Amino acid sequence: MTRPDSSARHAGHRSVPHTADLRVEAWAPTREECLTQAVRGVCESFLDLTGAAGVRRRDVVLRADRDEDVLVALLEEVVYWLDTEGEVPVGVELTPVPGGLRCGLQMADAGSLPVTGAAPKAVTLHELAFARGPEGWMCSVTLDV
Repeated sequence: MTRPDSSARHAGHRSVPHTADLRVEAWAPTREECLTQAVRGVCESFLDLTGAAGVRRRDVVLRADRDEDVLVALLEEVVYWLDTEGEVPVGVELTPVPGGLRCGLQMADAGSLPVTGAAPKAVTLHELAFARGPEGWMCSVTLDV
Protein backbone atom coordinates (compact mmCIF):
# COMPACT_ATOMS: atom_id res chain seq x y z
CA MET A 1 0.00 0.00 0.00
CA THR A 2 1.30 3.44 -0.82
CA ARG A 3 0.16 6.58 0.87
CA PRO A 4 -1.67 9.03 -1.44
CA ASP A 5 0.26 12.23 -2.01
CA SER A 6 2.95 11.00 0.39
CA SER A 7 5.34 13.81 -0.43
CA ALA A 8 2.76 16.50 0.39
CA ARG A 9 1.21 15.26 3.65
CA HIS A 10 2.35 13.52 6.77
CA ALA A 11 -1.11 12.42 7.89
CA GLY A 12 -4.50 12.73 6.30
CA HIS A 13 -7.57 11.14 4.83
CA ARG A 14 -9.73 11.26 1.73
CA SER A 15 -12.99 9.90 0.43
CA VAL A 16 -12.67 7.67 -2.61
CA PRO A 17 -15.45 7.35 -5.19
CA HIS A 18 -17.36 4.12 -4.62
CA THR A 19 -20.70 3.02 -6.05
CA ALA A 20 -23.54 3.54 -3.53
CA ASP A 21 -21.19 3.33 -0.54
CA LEU A 22 -18.64 5.45 1.29
CA ARG A 23 -14.96 4.55 0.96
CA VAL A 24 -12.34 6.27 3.10
CA GLU A 25 -8.56 6.02 2.98
CA ALA A 26 -6.38 7.36 5.78
CA TRP A 27 -2.65 7.50 6.41
CA ALA A 28 -0.29 8.62 9.17
CA PRO A 29 3.07 7.84 10.74
CA THR A 30 1.49 5.94 13.66
CA ARG A 31 -1.28 3.36 13.94
CA GLU A 32 -3.32 5.50 16.33
CA GLU A 33 -3.08 8.62 14.18
CA CYS A 34 -4.12 6.59 11.13
CA LEU A 35 -7.19 5.39 13.05
CA THR A 36 -7.93 8.97 14.11
CA GLN A 37 -7.69 10.11 10.49
CA ALA A 38 -10.09 7.32 9.44
CA VAL A 39 -12.65 8.50 12.01
CA ARG A 40 -12.24 12.08 10.85
CA GLY A 41 -12.60 11.05 7.20
CA VAL A 42 -15.82 9.14 7.89
CA CYS A 43 -17.36 12.00 9.87
CA GLU A 44 -16.31 14.66 7.35
CA SER A 45 -17.90 12.62 4.57
CA PHE A 46 -21.38 13.53 5.80
CA LEU A 47 -20.99 16.54 8.12
CA ASP A 48 -19.15 19.86 8.03
CA LEU A 49 -17.03 19.69 11.19
CA THR A 50 -15.62 23.20 10.78
CA GLY A 51 -15.74 24.82 14.21
CA ALA A 52 -17.42 21.80 15.83
CA ALA A 53 -16.81 21.46 19.55
CA GLY A 54 -17.19 18.45 21.78
CA VAL A 55 -20.03 18.68 24.30
CA ARG A 56 -19.45 15.35 26.06
CA ARG A 57 -16.86 12.61 26.29
CA ARG A 58 -17.37 8.91 25.62
CA ASP A 59 -14.75 6.47 26.89
CA VAL A 60 -14.69 3.02 25.32
CA VAL A 61 -12.28 0.09 25.33
CA LEU A 62 -12.28 -1.86 22.08
CA ARG A 63 -11.09 -5.47 22.13
CA ALA A 64 -9.59 -6.90 18.94
CA ASP A 65 -6.62 -9.05 18.02
CA ARG A 66 -5.92 -7.72 14.51
CA ASP A 67 -5.42 -4.13 13.38
CA GLU A 68 -8.21 -4.51 10.79
CA ASP A 69 -10.60 -5.58 13.57
CA VAL A 70 -9.62 -2.52 15.65
CA LEU A 71 -10.41 -0.28 12.67
CA VAL A 72 -13.82 -1.93 12.17
CA ALA A 73 -14.65 -1.79 15.89
CA LEU A 74 -13.72 1.90 16.12
CA LEU A 75 -15.83 2.86 13.12
CA GLU A 76 -18.70 0.73 14.41
CA GLU A 77 -18.55 2.89 17.57
CA VAL A 78 -18.90 5.98 15.37
CA VAL A 79 -21.98 4.49 13.67
CA TYR A 80 -23.41 3.32 17.02
CA TRP A 81 -23.20 6.74 18.71
CA LEU A 82 -24.59 8.44 15.61
CA ASP A 83 -27.56 6.03 15.46
CA THR A 84 -28.34 5.89 19.18
CA GLU A 85 -27.46 9.37 20.47
CA GLY A 86 -27.12 11.55 17.37
CA GLU A 87 -23.47 12.25 18.23
CA VAL A 88 -20.23 12.24 16.24
CA PRO A 89 -16.64 12.37 17.47
CA VAL A 90 -14.85 15.64 16.80
CA GLY A 91 -11.87 14.71 18.95
CA VAL A 92 -10.26 11.29 19.27
CA GLU A 93 -7.68 10.12 21.82
CA LEU A 94 -6.44 6.56 21.32
CA THR A 95 -4.20 4.57 23.64
CA PRO A 96 -3.10 0.99 23.01
CA VAL A 97 -4.00 -1.47 25.79
CA PRO A 98 -3.31 -5.21 25.95
CA GLY A 99 -5.73 -6.85 23.52
CA GLY A 100 -7.19 -3.65 22.16
CA LEU A 101 -7.49 0.10 22.27
CA ARG A 102 -8.77 2.66 24.79
CA CYS A 103 -10.73 5.42 23.07
CA GLY A 104 -11.61 8.83 24.41
CA LEU A 105 -14.12 10.40 22.05
CA GLN A 106 -15.09 14.09 22.29
CA MET A 107 -18.62 14.10 20.91
CA ALA A 108 -20.64 16.83 19.21
CA ASP A 109 -24.36 16.80 18.50
CA ALA A 110 -24.67 15.79 14.84
CA GLY A 111 -27.94 17.71 14.53
CA SER A 112 -26.12 20.98 15.18
CA LEU A 113 -23.72 20.49 12.25
CA PRO A 114 -24.34 21.13 8.54
CA VAL A 115 -25.08 17.93 6.61
CA THR A 116 -22.92 17.41 3.52
CA GLY A 117 -23.70 13.79 2.59
CA ALA A 118 -25.34 10.52 3.52
CA ALA A 119 -24.59 9.19 7.01
CA PRO A 120 -22.92 5.77 7.31
CA LYS A 121 -25.12 2.88 8.44
CA ALA A 122 -22.60 0.03 8.78
CA VAL A 123 -18.94 -0.85 8.32
CA THR A 124 -18.28 -3.53 5.71
CA LEU A 125 -15.37 -5.92 5.33
CA HIS A 126 -15.26 -5.39 1.55
CA GLU A 127 -11.69 -4.47 0.51
CA LEU A 128 -10.79 -3.70 4.13
CA ALA A 129 -7.10 -2.96 4.60
CA PHE A 130 -4.95 -1.67 7.44
CA ALA A 131 -1.20 -2.08 7.34
CA ARG A 132 2.14 -0.56 8.19
CA GLY A 133 4.38 0.23 5.27
CA PRO A 134 7.71 1.94 4.71
CA GLU A 135 6.05 5.39 4.85
CA GLY A 136 3.83 4.71 7.87
CA TRP A 137 0.34 3.33 8.35
CA MET A 138 -2.51 3.30 5.83
CA CYS A 139 -6.05 2.02 5.96
CA SER A 140 -8.96 1.68 3.55
CA VAL A 141 -12.52 0.94 4.59
CA THR A 142 -15.95 0.86 2.99
CA LEU A 143 -19.16 1.80 4.81
CA ASP A 144 -22.77 1.35 3.78
CA VAL A 145 -24.66 4.64 3.56
